[in-house]
Amino acid sequence: MVISDACLTPAISVLSAVGGLKEKAPHLTTDQIVWITVAILVALFSVQRFGTDKVGYFFAPVVILWLLLIGGVGVYNLVKHDIGVLRAFNPKYIADYFRRNKKDAWISLGGILLCFTGTEALFADLGYFSIRSIQLSFGFGLVPSVLLAYAGQAAFLRKYPEEVANTFYRSTPTVLFWPTFVLAIAASIIGSQAMISCAFATISHSQALGCFPRVKILHTSKQYQGQLYIPEVNFLLGFAACVVTVAFKTTVVIGEAHGICVVLVMLITTLLLTVVMLLVWRMNAWCVALFFAVFMASESVYLSSVLYKFLHGGYIPVVISAVLMAVMIVWHYVHVKRYKYELERTVSPDKVRELLDGRDLRKVPGVGLFYTDLVQGIPPVFPHLIEKIPSIHAVLLFVSVKHLPVPHVDMSERFLFRQVEPREHKLYRCVARYGYRDPLEEAKDFAANLVERLQYYIRDVNLYGVDVDAKAGKVSYPSSRCDSMARSTRRSSMTMTMQQHYSSASYTESLVLARARSTSSGAT
Repeated sequence: MVISDACLTPAISVLSAVGGLKEKAPHLTTDQIVWITVAILVALFSVQRFGTDKVGYFFAPVVILWLLLIGGVGVYNLVKHDIGVLRAFNPKYIADYFRRNKKDAWISLGGILLCFTGTEALFADLGYFSIRSIQLSFGFGLVPSVLLAYAGQAAFLRKYPEEVANTFYRSTPTVLFWPTFVLAIAASIIGSQAMISCAFATISHSQALGCFPRVKILHTSKQYQGQLYIPEVNFLLGFAACVVTVAFKTTVVIGEAHGICVVLVMLITTLLLTVVMLLVWRMNAWCVALFFAVFMASESVYLSSVLYKFLHGGYIPVVISAVLMAVMIVWHYVHVKRYKYELERTVSPDKVRELLDGRDLRKVPGVGLFYTDLVQGIPPVFPHLIEKIPSIHAVLLFVSVKHLPVPHVDMSERFLFRQVEPREHKLYRCVARYGYRDPLEEAKDFAANLVERLQYYIRDVNLYGVDVDAKAGKVSYPSSRCDSMARSTRRSSMTMTMQQHYSSASYTESLVLARARSTSSGAT
């Protein structure tokens, strides 16, 4: 649903902002407005490859100006037209509204839902800002400005009820039209950017969990974590947004689709948060029940309203979500089946020795990386590789990438190495461990770090004998750590050797040897 929301948010945001051109150019047709919107959408998705940190420097100033503008226009309308609309904050009028309009009031909830869309993207912003900064800007910036803007529009409609179709631009003073129009376009782009980044993050997490097909994930910032760009997904999102815009032409149908998407995201979030509160946070059951009853009841009322117009456009996000779910389910099913197949058919050390001792096998210099999901045993595709390509690197490394249920894995704990049978052929296994907030390096950087840590491992095995338990199959050696040296019976001499080597070691090696020295001394 969040990914489908990333298709709908740019379409409805930019289209509604561009629609203001009709105020100054009434001769513009709907089709012309649509194609102007498509041009802006193409530009928006084209700049994604530069990264959020590069295109986001103007976000804060634009948002501040936008909030000040709509808040100021709201105050202007309140003072000029009817400040008495502030009585609407009295909850009594909610009951009066439903009593007076009955079914029509219930149907209108789908439109009211659009007043607070975008809040479902807040969790995506947590990848870029701290929790406190979001709380402060939301509480003291966004909410007051939006409330003043809506109250001002209500005051304007009290005097000009016939302008309900285009209240925003009609209630804006003429002298402020062009600044408002430009800021509206910029603000719609920023809101769209948040949802696009959210979709990238969602797909990245799904891929890490083995629930999404492999796509190329690029980290666009070396300074900030979570700045992602996925070329294939970006193209599909942009294409879908343009198709939706051209197909429906107005914000009415897209708004109904957007509404059902947002309320379903909120509903699912409530369900998942309830599970977390019960099983992870272990909160009081009565507090959880109160939370569930309040949020589920209000969200269910909104859901029932938007479902009333399901066939008028509400089916769009459901169809997109169904397609994505089908892709994810098939991928995950096949992924699990392949893993079980490889696990049941691992190649024995004797078979590997027979393959590597073959006369036709030629060894070439270098390190070969062989990716596998298995952390034990040689995958069955390895003999097939040897048969089809009768050559192998001098050093072969079987690499498994695993994501752990912790936020971060320290770089010193990132790679676990061990040598596998047959030992005379320089076969090694590595498990690369990442936390759920650790960015995956580019292939070139990953390979460089991996080979560097492998060198440390081989050096320590040869020099310090840290692999003494390898025959028992119990070695799981942390890269660039020498804590296991404490097992050696030659602790004193080893400490002296490291002290002598310490002065000529590189910076990284110095840190490693220093840790080993302190560990050995403590154990002694």
